[in-house]
Amino acid sequence: MSSDLEPNEPVMPEPPDPASVPAVTPERVLAGLALLVPIVAMLWMSSYDKTDPEAGGVPFFYWYQLLWVPVSAVFTVAAYLLITRDEKARKAVRTTGGAR
Repeated sequence: MSSDLEPNEPVMPEPPDPASVPAVTPERVLAGLALLVPIVAMLWMSSYDKTDPEAGGVPFFYWYQLLWVPVSAVFTVAAYLLITRDEKARKAVRTTGGAR
């Protein structure tokens, strides 16, 4: 039996086809939407350009914007976790050459 490989020569797997790892994945789309929500909420000023209802004497215009500070942080963390999950999946596909 003749073989092209030496007995102790390591077998290198073929690198995965770049087309097998899509550029746009559901995780990336959701991460983009999670980052877009706070931006749209703050730019859509007519939705909060009013004084009523007040919270503790603070007009709606101010407390609504301040409420978006922690809400934006939650959306940003969600986007980070989605991108991290997607990157781990991409790395697994690159190292194993398998499908997602």
